[in-house]
Amino acid sequence: MRIGLLTEGGYPYVGGEGGVWCDRLVRGLDIHEFDVYAFSTGQAQEDAGWVELPPQVARVRTAPLWTAEEDGVVHGRRARRRFTEHYGDLAAALCAAAEPGTAAGPRTAEADRFATALHGLAELARDEGGLVAALRSERAVRALERACRAPGARRTARDARVADLLTVADHLERALRPLSLDWYEEDGLGAVDLCHAASGGVTALPGLLAHHFFGVPLLVTEYGVRLRTHYLTRPDASPPVRSLLAAFHGLLTAETYRAASFLVPGNVHARRWQERCGADRAKLRTIHPGMDAAPFARVGEDTGEFRGEPEQPGPHTLVWIGRVEPAKDLVSLLHAFAEVRAAEPGTRLRIVGRASGPEGEAYLGHCRALAAQLFPDEADGPHAVGQNPVSFEQLGGPGAETTADVHAGATVTVLSSVVEGFPAGLIEAMFCGRATVSTDVGAVVEVIGGTGLVVPPRNPRALAEACVSLLRDPERRARLGAAARARALELFSVEQNVTAFHGLYLETVARTPVRRPVLGGAGDPLPFAAPAEAHVPGHWTEPTPRAVPAWAAETPEPLMEPVTETVR
Repeated sequence: MRIGLLTEGGYPYVGGEGGVWCDRLVRGLDIHEFDVYAFSTGQAQEDAGWVELPPQVARVRTAPLWTAEEDGVVHGRRARRRFTEHYGDLAAALCAAAEPGTAAGPRTAEADRFATALHGLAELARDEGGLVAALRSERAVRALERACRAPGARRTARDARVADLLTVADHLERALRPLSLDWYEEDGLGAVDLCHAASGGVTALPGLLAHHFFGVPLLVTEYGVRLRTHYLTRPDASPPVRSLLAAFHGLLTAETYRAASFLVPGNVHARRWQERCGADRAKLRTIHPGMDAAPFARVGEDTGEFRGEPEQPGPHTLVWIGRVEPAKDLVSLLHAFAEVRAAEPGTRLRIVGRASGPEGEAYLGHCRALAAQLFPDEADGPHAVGQNPVSFEQLGGPGAETTADVHAGATVTVLSSVVEGFPAGLIEAMFCGRATVSTDVGAVVEVIGGTGLVVPPRNPRALAEACVSLLRDPERRARLGAAARARALELFSVEQNVTAFHGLYLETVARTPVRRPVLGGAGDPLPFAAPAEAHVPGHWTEPTPRAVPAWAAETPEPLMEPVTETVR
């Protein structure tokens, strides 16, 4: 079948978020054909180029979300009236929507009004050529203002001032840029059998419109729920701005969830958020992210503890790998390690990872200073008594060439986060057959199962006690490490991810009515004219002439025409 893959800031761009997962999915499903529709997030990302694409990617169309040039479209009087009506209805729905964070109930009048307005704006953009100028116009701001001042608007909306209205109008213009794209044609998204959005929110908006215009089924994968992210952003904005933007993204999410054939959370944590945001449980299919186990196979299979061999004498090593930022709570880890060091004096701690932006750099500096303060007699420096038991390293440096190399030298792998989505670093440790100690955040418990120790976040003493208990019990470490590796190979491999999506693609298309029937000479539909099996590559899709008997070898013309069954 032909899949329209919708991405934002990821595949096919180099280093994009979620790009590795999309690339593995596309390469694993080589029996299908993929059209990639990608949003870029910045000029630097576009300059970096694309990853090498496999042959099953037939077409790539991109559009920037970070900028939009004037399209030169000038609306006439009727088009301006249509825009004012639809934009005003959309704004009115935002002003009257329920407060964000309330439990989802039956579909509301505001949700219907929002959906009608959104589709009306999309149809206007398709008819007139774009909405870039209209969304930036004073007409849009005035329509938003009228909606905020109208009877029935929430108090937070009525309190909006001019600066608030301009901020909200600017955000709506950015979020609605996909409406002005030329993707919604018969030879564009109308030609695919299924749209697969790699995330929710604005990324799924083209799939929502393809479903509206052509009836294309929509599949939405969310490894992190976008609506939750919007609820947590803009903490310094005024209450009217936060309320109106939360209402917009809440209504957009609700409409996407309603139109989608299936919603695919990457873990139970994301699934619960989707249900909270109005998702129908009957549409939910949890599929864990797939990770490549091959780079960790050598470490997992060659580990002495995994094979049941006696442990080699030597100092113990705790390993932490990840992106250095405050959410990882390395401060608690360092305080916990001080207690571990007191109980097991020879233990060392390796912190391996790069800082994330300026905030991460400042946090890394703070952690280095804390390590020197906690171990003053062992700190590096001209007056040091010994070597610091805490080392700060980066992947690719001496002794840390790859993630697998780091785990190979680990006695126990530690995760100390206070906020975590899907802990990919833990799965890598599990592939390597390592016992783990983790904080109970995000999807950690779902990933670990019973193969590791889990402690409350921001609790250095509990973290230290768990680490010490494993350091002193090599047999338990071996059992947990072996169980962790078996669990990771069963649940979190690329193969299980690709197989699950392949089955979901087939189930989605099987439930979708035929959208492009083949018509006969009289204009009537021809049943079974486009059989589903004709999409499967094989010798039956190639021209194959019938065998000619020997007695007819000299006949000027063949007895039958070559049989061909090729359906696109």
